[in-house]
Amino acid sequence: MKTKFALIAMAALALAGCDNQAGGSGGGGSRDQIRIVGSSTVFPFAKAVSENFVNSGTYKAPVLESTGTGAGMSLFCSGVGADTPDIENASRRMKASEFDLCQTNGVTDIVEITVGIDGIAVAQSKEGPSFVLTPKQIYEAIAAKPYGKENTNEKWSDIDPSLPSIPISVYGPPSTSGTRDALTELIMEVGCKTDPATKALKDSNKDEYELICHEIRTDGPYLDAGENDNLIVQKLKANPNAVGIFGYSFLEENMDTVRGISISGVAPDYDAIASGEYPGARPLYIYVKKQHVGVIPGIQEYVTEFVKAGTRDGYLVKAGLIASPEATHASMLEAAKNLPLLTKDVLK
Repeated sequence: MKTKFALIAMAALALAGCDNQAGGSGGGGSRDQIRIVGSSTVFPFAKAVSENFVNSGTYKAPVLESTGTGAGMSLFCSGVGADTPDIENASRRMKASEFDLCQTNGVTDIVEITVGIDGIAVAQSKEGPSFVLTPKQIYEAIAAKPYGKENTNEKWSDIDPSLPSIPISVYGPPSTSGTRDALTELIMEVGCKTDPATKALKDSNKDEYELICHEIRTDGPYLDAGENDNLIVQKLKANPNAVGIFGYSFLEENMDTVRGISISGVAPDYDAIASGEYPGARPLYIYVKKQHVGVIPGIQEYVTEFVKAGTRDGYLVKAGLIASPEATHASMLEAAKNLPLLTKDVLK
C-alpha cells in the first residue's frame, strides 16, 4: 500500500512530466499558475479573488475558464497532472456520479468549500409588462411535458388569465450549467409537485418523475442562451417581453435596465436570498484537487483568500455574492486551513 508521501511524490512527478511536454494542452504554461474551470455564475467572484490574490506579488494570476459547472466537473475529474485543472467552480454541489468519475481517473483527494450563496434570479426588462410568477407557473411555461402531457402553452395567459397575453420567451442556462440544475430542482420541481399524481411518481417511478419534473421544452419558448449570463441580460434589453433566468449577481449588476420578478411573492434581493426565504436560493462551491496542493504554487492561499473575501463586508459581497451564515463561514475557514477530504456519502 502506497504511503501518503509516495502518492504526493508521484503526483509531483506527474505534474513535472506534464510541464516538460512541449505544447502540452491546458497546462497553464509552466504551471506556476493555478488553473480554474467551471461555473459562469462563480466566474466573476473567482476573477475578483484572482485579482486580489496577485496583488501580494507572490503568485501569478490564475488561469480562469468559464466552462459551466457540468463541463468543468468533467475537466476537473479527468485526472491528476499539469494538463488538468486544480480548482472547479460550481453553482451546485458535486454529484455522486461525478465523484465516481474523479475516483476512477485518480482524483482521489477532493476538498469541498462553500464560498457563499446565490439566488436564481428570474428577471425581465424594465420596459416590459410587470408581473409576478410562482414555481407552478414557471414549470408550466418551460417544462417539456408538464404533469406528463405535451406542453401546448404559447402565451403566459394560457397558463393563467391574470398573466400578460404575450408569447412565452424565456432565456435560460444550458444543460451543462449548474444554474440549470438548480432551476430544475429549486423551482421546476416545486411547481411539478403541486400535482398530487405527479408527486406520487417520485416513489413509484423515479425516472419518470424526473423526466416530467426536470425536462425543459425544446420547441421554442425556452431558449438556451449558453454559459454567458451577461448575454441573457443583453437579450432582455433587446426584447422587453422576454424573461431571463440567471445568477442574482448579474441582476444586481444590471438593475438600471432589468428588474427581478418575484416568485411566490418574494423578490430576489439580498436579504431574501440570505435568509432562504427566496425559493431560488442555493449555495456556491469550489472544489480543490488536494493532490495538486503543494505542487502547483498558491492553491491553498487562493482558497483561503476566496473564503475570507466572502464575509458580509467583504469585496465579494460588493460584487454580488450573498455571504454564508457566520457558522458556515467559520467552518469554511477551518476547511481552507485543514483541507478535509470530501466523501461520497454526503452526495446525491
